Amino acid sequence: MIIFLIGYMGCGKSTKAKQLANKLNCPVIDLDAEIVSKSGKSIAEFFEAYGESGFRDYESEMLKTFNYPETCVVATGGGLPCFFDNMDWMNENGKTIYLQMEPAQLVSRLHNRQKRPLIKDLNDEQLLEFIKIKLEERNPYYTKAQIVINAFDLDADKLVELINA
Repeated sequence: MIIFLIGYMGCGKSTKAKQLANKLNCPVIDLDAEIVSKSGKSIAEFFEAYGESGFRDYESEMLKTFNYPETCVVATGGGLPCFFDNMDWMNENGKTIYLQMEPAQLVSRLHNRQKRPLIKDLNDEQLLEFIKIKLEERNPYYTKAQIVINAFDLDADKLVELINA
């Protein structure tokens, strides 16, 4: 089974993916890391070179053409579920888990913003407003996930329980 972790930047997708894959004894795939590896550009460099639309096209192609192992945990980019038919595709091809967090919790976790093109120039107050707006836009996609869980203080054992339920 392919398990896709989705959610806003800073919610812990990459960290939880590693922990969950360790518990399930399977590989972890970080789609952003795969994009960096295949393109030879950081996410910020990719955005700068091709804009957000170019990045979203490439990201969607990577999602749908990656050679996934039979069982694996996939950490997606925060915006990936919200473009094209990506969310429907993930639901049809695996199990989706939305790692949900409150905007203030996300702000407290997003310290190194330089690596994140959409928020690199925002202070905490601006970031909080930005996240509130983005979550309102993205929640209709995120909440299509088969499992929605509050990710604050979430441990991998709880995720395994939910997957097996």
